Amino acid sequence: MQIKPLKKGIVYRSTGSWYVVESEGVFYSCRIKGKLRLEGIQSTNPIAVGDRVFFEIDEKAAKPQGSILKIEERQNYIVRKSVNLSKQTHIIASNIDQVFLMITLNNPPTFPAFVDRFLVTAEAYQIPAILLFNKMDSYDDEELKELRAFKEIYEKIGYLTFEISALKGWSIDELKKLIKNKVGMFAGHSGVGKSTLLNVIAPELDLKTAPISDLHQQGTHTTTFAEMFALGDGIKIIDTPGIKGFGVVDMAKDEIGNYFPEFYKLKNQCKFHNCLHQNEPQCAVIKSLEQGRIAKSRYDSYIQMLADDKLHRN
Repeated sequence: MQIKPLKKGIVYRSTGSWYVVESEGVFYSCRIKGKLRLEGIQSTNPIAVGDRVFFEIDEKAAKPQGSILKIEERQNYIVRKSVNLSKQTHIIASNIDQVFLMITLNNPPTFPAFVDRFLVTAEAYQIPAILLFNKMDSYDDEELKELRAFKEIYEKIGYLTFEISALKGWSIDELKKLIKNKVGMFAGHSGVGKSTLLNVIAPELDLKTAPISDLHQQGTHTTTFAEMFALGDGIKIIDTPGIKGFGVVDMAKDEIGNYFPEFYKLKNQCKFHNCLHQNEPQCAVIKSLEQGRIAKSRYDSYIQMLADDKLHRN
């Protein structure tokens, strides 16, 4: 019996049971070979957008189809708690060069706790994170002052930030340079302007957009599944569904502080090597907080994460 050679490809779209896999310029609709599900994958989606997979072609199918047999080891991934199954995780995307978190002040509001949980996950998997403060054309002077104070917190830590307007095209050229020859994932709440921004970067995508709800100041979901798009200049963009909450998963309490860069820098100055920066004596983090060198919003986010038993490993 002749063994068919396997093809290697990249997952561009995941819709639950079917996966769109690109290989040598051809897009194949693929399903998972049954036994792949039994390999101890704890997420609700065993295969994610960005995965490099090996698959066999179904020669009898009228259109390009195949069966995925193996996933190559992931370089990294962004994971969160599953929406419906709190004990399971959901991998949003994998093999990412950088992530862009889109933030709006009030339409819809993006809260520090959400930003910090997202950044902690990016730090844990060593994925550079860039913060995009969108809708800069829509704020009055007081709102601009508030937003820039919020932005300054992250700039001081060392995060790269941009003030953008997807609607007006502000800072788009700088973004294009940043994503050249890279895989970039775009994330944020529904309504922050992800689809509008991606349409400005690549008009040929023609992604659906929708107005936010006046009643709840929340966006309407226009992206249902994560999807990768290949553009010119080696750019690959992963568009993701709007995220309402971001639950960090699978971390020990004593490692969470390591993913707050400003805490990690002070770790060796704490009296105890296993300091959790709560009420321990001679804690360098608490001292910096009292001196105003660490933002209270960041510390509050950290304490919330410590208290969230669902995210911790046993």
